[in-house]
Amino acid sequence: MSTTESPSHFNNLETLSTRELLAGINSVDQTVPQVVAQALPQIEALVEATVERMQRGGRLFYIGAGTSGRLGILDASECPPTFGVPQGLVIGIIAGGDTAIRKAVENAEDDPQQAWRDLTAHDINENDMLVGIAASGRTPYVIGGMAIARRHGIATGCIVCNAGSTVAALADFPVEVVTGPEFVTGSTRMKAGTAQKLVLNMLTTATMIRLGKVKGNKMVDMQLSNLKLVDRGEKMIMEELGIEQAEAAELLKQHGSVRAAIEAHKR
Repeated sequence: MSTTESPSHFNNLETLSTRELLAGINSVDQTVPQVVAQALPQIEALVEATVERMQRGGRLFYIGAGTSGRLGILDASECPPTFGVPQGLVIGIIAGGDTAIRKAVENAEDDPQQAWRDLTAHDINENDMLVGIAASGRTPYVIGGMAIARRHGIATGCIVCNAGSTVAALADFPVEVVTGPEFVTGSTRMKAGTAQKLVLNMLTTATMIRLGKVKGNKMVDMQLSNLKLVDRGEKMIMEELGIEQAEAAELLKQHGSVRAAIEAHKR
């Protein structure tokens, strides 16, 4: 039995008080960062390989089902506003299509051929990186997509939460974060999902920093899509250039991004 499906270390949950339930969930959640830390060498290898491909024009793809698929889509969707990269540089695909983002699609994860059909709709090629996300490490949708991608010379990575899985065996750059039994037996949206989210944060954040999308510790290429981000951008410019808010606001309005505003002023 996979450890993500192993019985919870807690029992008779229905008899516990709300405080006892919350304390139990919190206690197992605290183990997740420790497990992720043990996988840092694997995550490093995946980041380096992703950076290399993106530097030569490649993209990063995620495939997954259920929670895993939703997490991939979330990470992909946040890259353009955070780092100012184009839509389509990081692409998240979920079994069952967009409907499955909000509602479970019956049997969507069981078709081993569908992921490749979904990937070819985006013209995936050997310059790209494909990362399969599967807590169990045995999702047919992910296994099929990765197996076919490898036959087409496409590099593969994965984020799984069991050791020795089929998905990891298909990955050139596997990341195994073995989170163990869930608080509610088999509910991998909990610890396993948290671990996957942490790894995804690391993967794209480290990759984008390596690609020059952060200066100092600031998101200088972020999209100015709301008033909060415009205010943040003005403060970045004020701090970097030592100027007042009104001048920073004018520079930002004129040049459209923090990076462009700073570079234009320095010229």
